[in-house]
Amino acid sequence: MKPIEIEQVQELLDSFTAKEVYIHLETTNGAYASHFDDKAYNVGAYIRNAKVKFSQAKIIGNGKSYRVGLKTEMGWIYAEGLTDWTLHKEKQLLMAGHDREGRLMVALHISETPLGE
Repeated sequence: MKPIEIEQVQELLDSFTAKEVYIHLETTNGAYASHFDDKAYNVGAYIRNAKVKFSQAKIIGNGKSYRVGLKTEMGWIYAEGLTDWTLHKEKQLLMAGHDREGRLMVALHISETPLGE
């Protein structure tokens, strides 16, 4: 993975617009939180292979971390705190957010085929 380049990622997001795609969205502070602070709450969310179609995609950020929003017929999907990206198998955009120690905090994966195939 490499640091997000906003113009390149926006172009890739636009290439998925108006197509049925599969989304993987995951957020976590996992075991990281409770290992170092017994008062911390362990939180996370996970969805895989949700089939959606979005009419608009937008990436915004401050050069350190970014937010991607996908406008669907029923509302918005968004991931915040993204820092890195890669294009996998030419049809799968993977974006992730890592903390200062390199631990995964958020992932957003968009693919024209079901993930894991």
